[in-house]
Amino acid sequence: MLDFGGGDEVRFERAGKAGIITLKRPSALNALTQNMALAISRALNDWEEDDRIAVVIIRGEGRAFCAGGDIQAIYRAGRTGSPLYDFFADEYRLNIRIESYSKPYVALIDGIVMGGGVGVSIHGSHRVFTENARFAMPEVTIGFFPDVGGSRFLPRLPGQFGLWLGLTGSRLAWGDSLWSGLATHCVESGDLNAVIDRLSETGDANAVLGTHSQQVPRVIDDAQIDNINLRFDADTIGDLLNGLRSAADRDDEFVTETLAKLGKASPTSLHVAFRQIRAGAMLSMTECMKMEYRIVSRMLEGHDFYEGIRAAVIDKDGAPVWQPGEVGQVDVSQIARYFAPLGSHELSLAAEGNGAPSP
Repeated sequence: MLDFGGGDEVRFERAGKAGIITLKRPSALNALTQNMALAISRALNDWEEDDRIAVVIIRGEGRAFCAGGDIQAIYRAGRTGSPLYDFFADEYRLNIRIESYSKPYVALIDGIVMGGGVGVSIHGSHRVFTENARFAMPEVTIGFFPDVGGSRFLPRLPGQFGLWLGLTGSRLAWGDSLWSGLATHCVESGDLNAVIDRLSETGDANAVLGTHSQQVPRVIDDAQIDNINLRFDADTIGDLLNGLRSAADRDDEFVTETLAKLGKASPTSLHVAFRQIRAGAMLSMTECMKMEYRIVSRMLEGHDFYEGIRAAVIDKDGAPVWQPGEVGQVDVSQIARYFAPLGSHELSLAAEGNGAPSP
């Protein structure tokens, strides 16, 4: 057993040619904490220089890979006047580290993967989904935005698929994840132990996964993909919604369901996420994460994120009161503030734990 400061939340071990990371908060669906992010970063730094390690494996204990960040801790800190800027800074630096990692990074996604769990998996070189995998980025429904590099990978999915995922929070199973490129391989959950054993023995991720993976058909059909590409090809979130509403009287199930999903989201979050995903198509990973840190710094100062967490996991009443309450009521000029530079408080790439409040 190796100690990189993860305590009881994450376990590190070397097995043959593999460095193995196991997320160990099953009762919290392996929700990512700052301590976990820092420990994983230290392990990656160490293993990249260790010639004995040829491949890194990350997995989750229990029924989830990782269901996101520890939003209850974020809520408590924000309500007491100490927003967790450092947590997001350290998490975003880890996302950058994974995306640029020089060794194969194999994420074994056998269960729920959302939010922070996406950040420690999707940027890796090999994303293995099982039949139990369920991917989603539902952040707009809690007054947040699809962060952890959502601005990097979502606009690079086929057509308007990434924008649809980021704005609706729709869930994907393994076949749709493979088709879209979120997954690189699909492997039966019963074969994961054999995959780990072979990776540990050979260190050859491509060969091992090529042997164990299978082609899984997508569930989303051509008609829905066509609808996504048609309805989400818009210049603004307002145009997108107007287009959907104009088609709502045609008894179109896709339109009806999409409007219902968008109607649950924070109007401010929809504006921010739309701009973020569109902007990310032209940015590098590092540029995306710096942009996302600007956004999160402003959201930690605001209302909707904490209100969304309250409604979803604190009071669990499912009735957030957004401010403002309608997309058309959002002052578009104020959305630009979420993307404005932070001066001396920009995301630093050099050190852990140095996030700071924006000016």
